[in-house]
Amino acid sequence: MHHHGYLWTGPKERFDQEALRRPPHPEPPPAGSKPELLQRYREVAAEFPTSDLPPLETAYWLVKPRSLVRGTWNEAREAAAWLGERLAEYAHRFASERDRDTTRLAQLVNAATEQLHSGADVAFGFHLEHPSYLSLAAVTCSPNRATPELACPVA
Repeated sequence: MHHHGYLWTGPKERFDQEALRRPPHPEPPPAGSKPELLQRYREVAAEFPTSDLPPLETAYWLVKPRSLVRGTWNEAREAAAWLGERLAEYAHRFASERDRDTTRLAQLVNAATEQLHSGADVAFGFHLEHPSYLSLAAVTCSPNRATPELACPVA
């Protein structure tokens, strides 16, 4: 078991495009469906695996391009430390004063260590100065507990 780190920042409006953040349904729309439905399915099927947008389900980072992996660690503690470093790096940009609290951020990192150690994924999201958003994730791999059928992107 190991962990991959992912980071995305960008306009909150783009982050909110949920259709591009969820994997396409395994079955295409049935024959005879409206052309716009078929076209939308094709767009999502083509864009989801290549888009840098964070997926709604954290484990689906594993189907994204390998180039989006920001780090790989064998130890949960190391992956959580990377999350903590990113939180510290971006904290001054957090829109909420509460989110900047260093004690709270340390608690998040401690909880992340435990979650990753148990084989779970960790994802954080923070509003930055308007209109930006930060998404951080550490995803457990080989296998992923939530979706073991997903292959490791760096294997």
